[in-house]
Amino acid sequence: MVNRCNAPRANVLGIGVSACNLPEATNLILEAIRRGEHGYITVTGVHGVMEAQRDPELRRIFNSAWMVTPDGMPMTWVGRLQGHKQMDRVYGPDLMLEIFRASQDGSVRHFFYGGVEGVAQQLERALTDRFPGAVVCGTYTPPFRPLNKEEEAALADMVRTAKPHIIWIGLSTPKQDRFMADHLGRLEANFMIGVGAAFDMHSGRMKQAPYWMQRNGLEWLFRLLQEPKRLWRRYVLNNPVFILKTIAQFLGVYRPRLDS
Repeated sequence: MVNRCNAPRANVLGIGVSACNLPEATNLILEAIRRGEHGYITVTGVHGVMEAQRDPELRRIFNSAWMVTPDGMPMTWVGRLQGHKQMDRVYGPDLMLEIFRASQDGSVRHFFYGGVEGVAQQLERALTDRFPGAVVCGTYTPPFRPLNKEEEAALADMVRTAKPHIIWIGLSTPKQDRFMADHLGRLEANFMIGVGAAFDMHSGRMKQAPYWMQRNGLEWLFRLLQEPKRLWRRYVLNNPVFILKTIAQFLGVYRPRLDS
């Protein structure tokens, strides 16, 4: 049986996106940790939803998550049109800050997995300086390839010793989502949360889009201007197709089912 949070879900092209906002998502996660629940949390925008249109296994991974947060404003707009009026963006970097802010009493232990060499350590310094009392119990910088058996065992031992409640995964979508699904039950923590570029943003290696761009669904443009060679295909190809398929869903021409 799939273990999910109790938030309602919006159907965004067949992906069950949790119809919540940032305060609700933060509270749901912290309450679940207190109850001893386990799972993984994906932070999903247009890119993840469109990747899942082409990959049934990735779609299954999203729909098996404990929570799928609406990372981009388009997720929020679709959810509101479906009647989830309280739904708002739950952006990975913001979720990370809110959970750190709420756990400055040391009640939640954090572990960082991801980033290039040195980023996880920079992130630890930045967040513990910003939130005194927050506990980072370990970091791991993976190679740019799948872990071998020895590395898998070393990571599992490290996590077992560190005893984190949350393992923050700083890879890209869908790499981080596949990692979390594959390691569910293999790494001893309550939750794995995939937050992608949050590692680079909060360690100071990458600039965030201005707030007005974030709220108007234009963060993709800011990031495209920063990294055009790497991101042009993602945004130029995915965004128009997402709009067309979303219109088709609302018109009833396209009827995507959840959990398929």
